[in-house]
Amino acid sequence: MRGVQGAADRAVQHARAWLLETEPGSRVHDVQLDPRFQHRGVDLLWELPSGEVRGIEVKGDRNATRRRYFFELVSNLEKDTPGCFLYSGADLMVYVFLTQGELHVLPLPRVREWFIPRAKDYALKHAFTQTGAIRYTTVGAVVPVRDVAEGVPGVSAVKLKRAAPVELPGTPAAQAVTPDTGASNDTPAAAPPVPADAGAPPRRSPRRTGTG
Repeated sequence: MRGVQGAADRAVQHARAWLLETEPGSRVHDVQLDPRFQHRGVDLLWELPSGEVRGIEVKGDRNATRRRYFFELVSNLEKDTPGCFLYSGADLMVYVFLTQGELHVLPLPRVREWFIPRAKDYALKHAFTQTGAIRYTTVGAVVPVRDVAEGVPGVSAVKLKRAAPVELPGTPAAQAVTPDTGASNDTPAAAPPVPADAGAPPRRSPRRTGTG
């Protein structure tokens, strides 16, 4: 569990740094342990200089080769609780590929709207998490980065060692962010990305709704 929490912490650090750099003068508030936001699927609040506040969900992915997102549809199969991808009220999902050193910014409502009618096109993967004596199953869809970039406007990525974001393939002014090559939906997925609040008290979620 320590490794999981370490990955989650690193993802949040990268997300925070990117947010502050993108909007100088903005402030970032960590609400991972705040029960008012846990059930909304919001990890950070991004307070812009204009006064606007945006909710941010953070995911850290430790897979060394994956060029695909893991969209969590069921957070705990044994308890039949929906995944954060479905119920999160965040404006943005900051998805950090930790090993590749890449941070992706996804407008979450748009991505969700694009994905739901296409849910059956993508394989579901099961992952298992052990916390002490408790073992639970998470279910998510594995979706190529390229598919999302081509289908959803406003998706961008930034190399963590670079300051300026670059648009992903399929968006205007695309630059070289290597697309998924030879990937198959049948390829077994490794561990799912680590939510920013890994190790925190479980979120209270609404009842699960169908995804098609």
